[in-house]
Amino acid sequence: MYFSFAWRYFKAKKSANAINIIAWVTTIVIAFATCCQLLVLSVFNGFEGLVKSLYSSFYNDLKIIPATGKTFTLTTAQINSINKLPYNAGMALIAEEKALLQNGESQTIVSLKGVDENYKNISGVITKISTGNFDIGNVDTPKIVVGYGIQNAASINLSEAFPASVVTLILPKKSNNTDVADAMSVGNARASGVFIIQQEIDNQYAITNIDFVKQQMGFGTDEYSAAEMKLKEKINIEDAKINLEKLLGKGFKIQTRFEQNANLYNTMRLEKWAIYAVLTLILIIAAFNMVSALTMLVLEKRKDISILRSMGTTKTVIRKIFLAEGLLLGIIGAATGIGLALFICLLQLKFHIIKISGGSFLIDYFPVKLIGTDFLMVATTAVSIAFLASWFPAGKAAAQKIELK
Repeated sequence: MYFSFAWRYFKAKKSANAINIIAWVTTIVIAFATCCQLLVLSVFNGFEGLVKSLYSSFYNDLKIIPATGKTFTLTTAQINSINKLPYNAGMALIAEEKALLQNGESQTIVSLKGVDENYKNISGVITKISTGNFDIGNVDTPKIVVGYGIQNAASINLSEAFPASVVTLILPKKSNNTDVADAMSVGNARASGVFIIQQEIDNQYAITNIDFVKQQMGFGTDEYSAAEMKLKEKINIEDAKINLEKLLGKGFKIQTRFEQNANLYNTMRLEKWAIYAVLTLILIIAAFNMVSALTMLVLEKRKDISILRSMGTTKTVIRKIFLAEGLLLGIIGAATGIGLALFICLLQLKFHIIKISGGSFLIDYFPVKLIGTDFLMVATTAVSIAFLASWFPAGKAAAQKIELK
């Protein structure tokens, strides 16, 4: 009943044309703000999904690191226990340290990551090789796979026309010796491949075999810097983390993929919700127009209100009629905005009509990802603001005295 009255008031001709104009402007602003919110959220979802897919090529589901210090001891029995876990799809042992990489006169600081043979089975790095192949050699003939940024910084050659570059790696030894010369180790490795994943990773990491790194750094037989684990499909990562923590005990710390890149993901979420909050301000501004439109409508319908009151209609019913009027404006605007945003997103998904300028990114168009909860949240926000904006005019209408003159 309430929406029936509200709809008649919405489409009925008003004595003052300004009421119609303000009402339609309010609806258009709500539609615009709703559309912008959904487009921005969908683009952020698209970029977030893209970044996660890139990082998932390098960072595994779970990473075991020492609770304190830089290394831990993981016995063969413990390794076997981890490998037997039902949710474990594979684990690789890691020895990692900062190193100085030299190639002739060129040099750069890298995070040298020594990995075992199982690493290529659980990591997506092998699928991101752009030049050469994923070959890490062995302790006697070490080979190294570097990021694209490191290749450029150190002028590493992998052209078939010339022999592959042999780089020098200078690492700190695990030693209490205060002599600088004895505290550092020097080893050589032949370049075998280059990977391209993401600029931050490409500029930082180089990968070789774990035995070479352990030998250079003086690690013990069961001593490692980390271990990375890939989980089977449809496994809850938090449950797996808790179970692994119970198995290993207090000497170890388990990180999920999110926790390994917490700053990145937190920043992306903060930016997303900051933009959402800014666009919500547009809806709040539209609410002031709605207050004006509904207040003028209350003045326009004073006679109708008096007639309804004289017929026994309660103040509560009068309030609900004008609240329904405000909700109607919000629903029409939100539905229009959602429909327009959905149409634009589907066009972008299919035809990539909105391009990214510059040509330096991995893709040349804005990625979008539609998430149902975003649509529900934006619609709820728009309708809630419309409801709150209509509360004052509706209360004014309910408080009006009966005047039938």
